[in-house]
Amino acid sequence: MVPETHPLREFFNGLVAKHYSESAGLRDAEITSYVANLLAEFCEVNEVFKLRNEAGRSLDDVGEMLLEADPIYGPAPSFDRERQVRKHVGDYTLFCSGMFPESINHHRLRKQRLENMVDFIKAGKESYYIVSKFDFFEYAKVAPLFGKLSREFERCVYGLNIVKNELEVMQHPIARRATELLM
Repeated sequence: MVPETHPLREFFNGLVAKHYSESAGLRDAEITSYVANLLAEFCEVNEVFKLRNEAGRSLDDVGEMLLEADPIYGPAPSFDRERQVRKHVGDYTLFCSGMFPESINHHRLRKQRLENMVDFIKAGKESYYIVSKFDFFEYAKVAPLFGKLSREFERCVYGLNIVKNELEVMQHPIARRATELLM
């Protein structure tokens, strides 16, 4: 996990704040901070694929994740597990839709997956909405944030796509050289 004081967190916070505010029209410090921290956390591939089923297999298919979240008819042993899985589904779909939108269809074409039948945006919005309904005990403070993430999901995805584009420009050798010359 990336430490709280790591410069990467500050870098992502600045980038997300800029593009969420300017491009997506989202001026919410709580959402900005959450998404920036998500980017920092997901720099570790183990965080992206941390969700495991009962057998210990890592889940990378949103359809399987949704089945895993079901506390009534599925394998989730508790509502806490449902919340944990739904939060990850929201995070995963936001991250993939915003940072790697081209990979969503690529995976679907490559092999048969349960995910083929899942609408990423709908799954993410619904998952954050469900997490927001866990508004008691230790979850009471953060529940409203997940309600906002659900309502603003599309704008969060759009803003992340702009962040992704800027990161790509920063990596381009010509853009990098021009920036170095300006400094």
